[in-house]
Amino acid sequence: MGGVGPPDYDRCVLRRLRIENLVLIREAELELAPGLNAITGETGAGKTILAQAFGLLLGAKGDDSYVGAAGEEAYVEAELDLAEELEELAELRPEDEDALVVSRRVFADGRTRAYAWGRAAAREDVAAAVERVVAMSGQFEQRRLAKPSYQLEVLDRFCGEEQLARRAAARTAWRELRAARRRLDELTANAAFAEARLAELRALVEDTEGMEPGAEEQLRAVRERHRHVAELAAGAAEAAEALAPDDGEGATGLVALAERSVAPLERLAPELQRAGDELRDVELRLRETTSDLHAFLASLEAEPERLEQLEGELDRIAETKRRFRCATYDELLARRAEAEAELAALEGGSDPAEVAARELAAAEERVHALALELRAERNAAGPAFADAVAAELRGVGMGEGEFVCELRERDEPGSTGADEAVFLVRPNAGLPFAQVAETASGGELSRIALAIAAVAGGDTIVFDEIDAGVGGETAHAVGALLRRLAEHAQVVTITHLPQIAALADRHFRVEKTPGDPTHTRIEQLGDDERKAELERMLGGQEFLAAVRG
Repeated sequence: MGGVGPPDYDRCVLRRLRIENLVLIREAELELAPGLNAITGETGAGKTILAQAFGLLLGAKGDDSYVGAAGEEAYVEAELDLAEELEELAELRPEDEDALVVSRRVFADGRTRAYAWGRAAAREDVAAAVERVVAMSGQFEQRRLAKPSYQLEVLDRFCGEEQLARRAAARTAWRELRAARRRLDELTANAAFAEARLAELRALVEDTEGMEPGAEEQLRAVRERHRHVAELAAGAAEAAEALAPDDGEGATGLVALAERSVAPLERLAPELQRAGDELRDVELRLRETTSDLHAFLASLEAEPERLEQLEGELDRIAETKRRFRCATYDELLARRAEAEAELAALEGGSDPAEVAARELAAAEERVHALALELRAERNAAGPAFADAVAAELRGVGMGEGEFVCELRERDEPGSTGADEAVFLVRPNAGLPFAQVAETASGGELSRIALAIAAVAGGDTIVFDEIDAGVGGETAHAVGALLRRLAEHAQVVTITHLPQIAALADRHFRVEKTPGDPTHTRIEQLGDDERKAELERMLGGQEFLAAVRG
């Protein structure tokens, strides 16, 4: 029983899943582990509700039947690792946020709302962001496997880290190519635009005159000092008074008194010399601190004019950033440097349109070169990838497991090169090859998705129908394949097979609790509870005793 040691894969992509008032689940929070997570329970206990929760996060519509009896709405929330690219939700992302927090609400009238970091978002945008890191079997896997872009990504993942680095470089090169095209189009569209651009460059240089690196941060710090002159003066004066008041003994005087009391005794008791030395040192440092505080107080002056000047300089920076569409001060300075370089080129007789044309040609050459590199690696890896998937399919009872990865050239390159990958499968002899998403359904599709993921890896993969029609030796094979997949991906499987549950790194049980109304609980199992659950899944103690007998 139990997973075979900690998995090599230590990323917990789907960190947490929270459910409130979804059908029979009043409240549940699952802290998922890296590796293999198993969710089990009696038939009818509510395991399918978990699949519904994942479905909502992946864009399922939902209706009033999702809302349980404990409230006016159902709520599902997940915390995930951030995907590399998050275009759809980028504007909603809080500063310094290292996780993606998405949620869906289903109201009693059937309406739904989607959120990212607690802010309203389009359902499609939330689903697209989640789908980048979470794959789910069933209709969602069918939709995912039908996308040529996903099939190409899977093949590239199989190729290895160098290929993924090429993909990232290709994305950057494609963005630069599009920007170069836009710029050339704008420059050649009409002379009026060229003149307007020239005026904007000059205005940018003029409006940022005198702005130096780090100036905005320094201005903010000085402004805060001037805003809080009264508080600074009060605090420093109070500290100086405590150390050396005009009347009475302060800390400095008391330390001096203690030193004078000890000093005559040091000759009689040499062990007191250390105390005397420390008192003399403390007195000296307190006098220096008092002097520093008085100097600080003398430097403080309420200067309303200076504060107004600082506010004006910061307003100028903010207005300049807004005018030239810069998110940060550093970006504004970078834009100024580019403008100065372009103006210098113009003064040297360079034609902006010619420069833009050369930049476009260089960008096109870069995109083309990366596309050829990507294609060469894909052609080299395609047959090995197909053979590996076919072997996994045979192991999980998918007939002869015939699988082909076709690479087709596109007419125009894009952000992933100039190829399309198409996965074809023939689960039974005598049938023609057909695209994966059109050939299989239900448990078959889940097993095909499992075989592909086991070969190519992934982030988080949720299986709901993996054990449909599976038993005996095939169940052991599916469990072993899930275990191997969990070494380099996070896996969540909703299962009724003890052969799979026994291999999990973390085990959750779904249990229906009678009451008014009946509700479902989900809990993580400890070792003893897990042993009892596996015994139940195997048929109970009486059945096991009969088998052993």
